Amino acid sequence: MISVNELGNYIDAGAAKISADIVIENGTLINVDTSEYYLANVAIYKERIVAVDSDISDYIGENTKRIDATGKYLAPGMIDGHIHVECSKMGMTRFAQAVVPRGTTSIVSGLDEYISVIGVDGLDEIFDEIDHSPLKVFWGLPYKTPYTIPKSTIAYNVSAADHEKIQPTERSYGVWETVREAIETKDEDTLKAILISQKYHKPIFGCSPMATGKDLNQFLMGRVHVDHESYSHEEFLEKARKGIHTVIRESSVTKFLKENIRAITEGAPGVARHTSFCSDDVTAHDLLKNGHLDHMVHLAIKAGVSPMTAIQMATLNGAEAYHIDDQVGSIAPGKDADILLVDQPGTFNVESVISKGKVIILNQEEQVEFVPPVRSKRLQGSLKHDLMQKSDFMYQVDQNDQTAVVRTINSIGPFVRKAKDVELDVTSGIVMPDVNKDVAMVSVIERFGINQNQSLGFISGWSLQNGAIATSASPDDNNLVVAGVDFDDMTLAANTLIQNGGGQVVVKDGKILALLELPIAGITTDLPLDQLVQKELELKRAANELGSRLPDPLFYLSFLPITAIPDLAITDGGNVDYTKLSYFNPIQSTTKKN
Repeated sequence: MISVNELGNYIDAGAAKISADIVIENGTLINVDTSEYYLANVAIYKERIVAVDSDISDYIGENTKRIDATGKYLAPGMIDGHIHVECSKMGMTRFAQAVVPRGTTSIVSGLDEYISVIGVDGLDEIFDEIDHSPLKVFWGLPYKTPYTIPKSTIAYNVSAADHEKIQPTERSYGVWETVREAIETKDEDTLKAILISQKYHKPIFGCSPMATGKDLNQFLMGRVHVDHESYSHEEFLEKARKGIHTVIRESSVTKFLKENIRAITEGAPGVARHTSFCSDDVTAHDLLKNGHLDHMVHLAIKAGVSPMTAIQMATLNGAEAYHIDDQVGSIAPGKDADILLVDQPGTFNVESVISKGKVIILNQEEQVEFVPPVRSKRLQGSLKHDLMQKSDFMYQVDQNDQTAVVRTINSIGPFVRKAKDVELDVTSGIVMPDVNKDVAMVSVIERFGINQNQSLGFISGWSLQNGAIATSASPDDNNLVVAGVDFDDMTLAANTLIQNGGGQVVVKDGKILALLELPIAGITTDLPLDQLVQKELELKRAANELGSRLPDPLFYLSFLPITAIPDLAITDGGNVDYTKLSYFNPIQSTTKKN
């Protein structure tokens, strides 16, 4: 919060009694409030816009920085409406360095991956880093953690007591990632969190994939305001018609824009005014190759949406949805000075970026240094688990069993997993993975030193022929996940990450093919973007060397513990059938030897 004196200075600056720090002259304003384009000049004092007029000469002083925007268009800074920024594996400073030059100046996030490892109190250090970066983070406290049903193990469980304490504060902007099943089961902590947020007039951010009809009606009784999970344009349109602000997701692995945008281009054009964009989960190499929200604007325009509408979806619409339009979303007096200079609306190439009132990018050149802070011991990655043994990864049954029918978690896509029953051989009481039948082993290992849980299961759809892969960056609980077809390699992969305090690794024939260390809480790194991209590509190539044909095997692996993905998952507690909200035994039946 600013002081009364600072507010008085802003008021004087609005009256041109205090000179502007920066003026942008001769640009064409993209006015997302009125859907107009017209010539305008903008004056900025400290972190806020103080004037948007045809003549701002009275705002120019001796020390005012003047930016000539002749031939350029002025757009508001873009807002990512839902992102697990930690899934990028970048610390906040490096993430800002990756997306701010592309025009993203604000994100909405729960920082829930950090919470799972360091707790809510541990976020103080993350918030301090955010406050010193050019990227705004509008934070919503997760409805509860863990998100998994049944409950998995994490370092900190968010409860209604946390909402009682945090929702009244200025730091929280709502309730993050409220899943449909938590409302369906009338989870007490979730219902309390909803009521507390309503008391303080803060929105409920929802997550209801494939919810339609009665399921959707039931969900909306929790007064969910925003939802970012629609698998089809029909589902998207139904949600919009029932009053939800619908968010189109285009992540690195779940590319829904082409499908969801049909609700606008083929359904009801008016839906666009209550639609925004999010990336949810992104990789460094995808950001470097395609961009961020600027890429979504390009895709929307290509799909037939007008440039003005696409830009509104990336800016004002999301600001209104998350009740932050008093601060961001448009270029107007009193709003935060987050402004993009782009070539033109139709091509929307971001050339300069002003964020938090500072020139961050000028003509595509960085004007500030992005220097990550020194990390405290609390944030140093640590996997609190004894080194693993080969036998830990062997699924044992009766010695007299000859074969076993196992239920595998069959990955049809990054966010669709179905049951597939496969008959496997049993050797000396151990159910063996089978590369010819496309069945590999998978294990999730509790990493916080709480209970030493370990689960074992089977996956298919990966086409692994040898070796193993592992990750400690695995939303939503960030336990250690290992998959493979060789027990020795699975052991080496797990132990490599335990010894390095977290990361991602690919192992083959007893050798480490690729390793990315993630020293910040075991889930992120301060590596520069180009170096992280190189590591990601090394991991991808190495996983392909194991035979996997998935688009991004490490990303798919990290998602396996997310129970809300239809239909099956695996956590440290066991194999989960989310359609029944319960564990299942992967061994369906066995055949005895004659």
